[in-house]
Amino acid sequence: MNIRLTHLDGKLPNLALMKLAYWHRACGDAVFLERSPTPKLWEPAYDKVYASTIFDWTKPIVARLKATWPEAIVAGTGSGGWATVEQAIGETVYEHYDYSIYPGYPWSLGFTQRGCRLNCGFCVVPKKEGKPRSTNTIWDIWRPGMPRCVHLLDNDFFGQPADQWRARIEELHAGNFKVCFNQGVNIRMVTPETAAVLASVRYFDDQFLRHRLYTAWDNLGQEKVFFRGMELLKEAGIPAKHLMVYMLIGYKPGETMEEILYRYQRLKDAGVLPFPMVYRDSPDYKRLRRFARWVIRRLDTQVPWANYTTKRAILRGASTGGSPAASRLL
Repeated sequence: MNIRLTHLDGKLPNLALMKLAYWHRACGDAVFLERSPTPKLWEPAYDKVYASTIFDWTKPIVARLKATWPEAIVAGTGSGGWATVEQAIGETVYEHYDYSIYPGYPWSLGFTQRGCRLNCGFCVVPKKEGKPRSTNTIWDIWRPGMPRCVHLLDNDFFGQPADQWRARIEELHAGNFKVCFNQGVNIRMVTPETAAVLASVRYFDDQFLRHRLYTAWDNLGQEKVFFRGMELLKEAGIPAKHLMVYMLIGYKPGETMEEILYRYQRLKDAGVLPFPMVYRDSPDYKRLRRFARWVIRRLDTQVPWANYTTKRAILRGASTGGSPAASRLL
């Protein structure tokens, strides 16, 4: 059979599609990975089509795929359906992955735990996965013979039983692994012990190029507990410059631009790297996307926000002290 696996969103390899690739190839099927929701001229006829999606903004893309292949099996958080690979292939547990469908990916990725202790209104993880539980070891995730660089997709690494996360840390030490906590560490729940543990491992960004820990400050009301966590990390030896802080904006009803700018400036003053994440259903989505672009593209170092709100003002700001490069990055 010819099997089409469709990767609709996300930058990292899709674990669900990798499972399906392994299973179908073990059955003797021909597997094809595509990223377009519509077929290219040279694609063969398919006996079965799968698609996996993480983000709900892909719904129009899913609709295009379904228009071509009405019988396609589409799952993932972004699809609104939470069917698992195991359900699709009739297995109870299936932990085999075919990395060959992503030939340019040199590292290893996976989960040591699923679920989350918290219940944030904007997050689907607790509803989908429930309370934290342990799944795989670092040795389970790592591909022998490949670089000792591991992307962990855990949503709440320290939420799993303490004996389990301590064992995972020991495995990182024993294997001298570089690790990317891709989904971030919950800074609000950092303790002196977990801060010291984080400082003891070789934490890196998602390209394994520089030291980086990801975390979040999503609510202005959590200011005190956020900076308490930052202080614990600092005391453990983790400098502020190693932190990238996601800041959800546009989610809280009535949130003002002044409150967003205050949160942003507090992070800048603390020496961390802010990364605004715009809530897609915000009534002020366009302006907030513009703000996010201003921060993420580092235009905040070139032109003040007040001068970035219109293209004409940007050019005016650049001509009065801002960099002309700022206007070219629009």
